[in-house]
Amino acid sequence: MSKVLKSKRWIYLLTPLQFVSALLALMHYGFIFKSGTAAIGILILLLLYLNRQSQVKYTILLMIAFAFSIVGDWFLSNRNGETERFIYGIVFFFFAHIGYLGYALMKGSMKWRFTMALLIAYLLFFLLLLYPVFSDKTLMIAVFIYLVISCLSLGAAAGIRGEKLYRVTYLSGIVLILFSDTIIALREFVGYHSLNGLILPTYYLSHISIAFSILYLNRSLEIDKEKESLSS
Repeated sequence: MSKVLKSKRWIYLLTPLQFVSALLALMHYGFIFKSGTAAIGILILLLLYLNRQSQVKYTILLMIAFAFSIVGDWFLSNRNGETERFIYGIVFFFFAHIGYLGYALMKGSMKWRFTMALLIAYLLFFLLLLYPVFSDKTLMIAVFIYLVISCLSLGAAAGIRGEKLYRVTYLSGIVLILFSDTIIALREFVGYHSLNGLILPTYYLSHISIAFSILYLNRSLEIDKEKESLSS
């Protein structure tokens, strides 16, 4: 292994720290740990960004997405039954998805057939299960717009290009976010609570999966550079 790879090996130790933070959050040790997977994700991406890898320069969008996720999560975690804070949380998570969407489009293209099928499925979900129970119009609009951006974000993630593990882990991260949000919608608006235990684990795993995808991309780039230097 090259000196370059060895010198940056410690960055990969931040991934286990994400798991530790998630575990402590699930054990109710406070918001600092609830935000830990995203915050450590920002640190991982920042270190890679400062390394000035041309292929990972777009990760600034993911750093912004993680930051918005932390703020959105704060509003949802401290809403105390207030609808306004729930809406603020949705707004910040909306901007997080803008970051995920922008990054995926810069690294690939939208899978339109898949996206349209996903949109149809979630529009039916909205119309049949969510729409009938809304009494707050602002909340209804916020949920609907968030539903659309979530589907677009996943559609773009499905079209990301690169090595298989990189593509799969990034896509998995976005899938986990949508899955977690779907369970939240079922809990909040439909009164279905059987899957509540999966909300936070899938949310934390989404951050870990996305950060790992960029770590893997960086590692692949370093190996390619090493091969080029050896062959020249």
